[in-house]
Amino acid sequence: MATSHVDPHQRSQDTRRRILEMAVSLREDRPSGGSVDHFLALLQDRLPLWLSILHDLSHRIGKGCVSENLLPIAQSGIDYYVDMQSTALPAFTSPNVTVRFREAIRDTGLGPRTEIAPLAAYLTAEQRLGRVRSDVDPEGSARLLIAGCFHRAYIEMFIGAGEGPAREESAREIVRELRLEPVPSTVS
Repeated sequence: MATSHVDPHQRSQDTRRRILEMAVSLREDRPSGGSVDHFLALLQDRLPLWLSILHDLSHRIGKGCVSENLLPIAQSGIDYYVDMQSTALPAFTSPNVTVRFREAIRDTGLGPRTEIAPLAAYLTAEQRLGRVRSDVDPEGSARLLIAGCFHRAYIEMFIGAGEGPAREESAREIVRELRLEPVPSTVS
């Protein structure tokens, strides 16, 4: 598998620049803008780190245990989404802002694909090495891992952190239930 040789600092700076482009396009429709500005500032701070964590998986291909490699990803994903969801809700109460944000996401290329692609690439590479089951859909599994993190963060935001398993246990459940690794054959 060809891994990306993009400088991580450059990738982070590019992500920040694209978020600033989104801010400019959203500025036109904001009456007060405070909650949108807060969301975009947090996004500019957190998204580059989150994407860097995902891209760093490429350095783990063929090393360690796949599930153990994904555990910090799930933990970081839960943390990222807890932070982002708390600011997203007040930011998108206006339908105009929501529509403009969707357009800005498309225009800047910062949609869900930016999270799914590095994770799916990692799973594909591990699958080629026989470390992920051959019947696993890497992209589908990447989406499910991210969705699990998002859901855990959503529940925590609305119900509270004490209602259900701790974040670390939730991350373990998410990774475990993907059932990515081949089952060792039993020789009788």
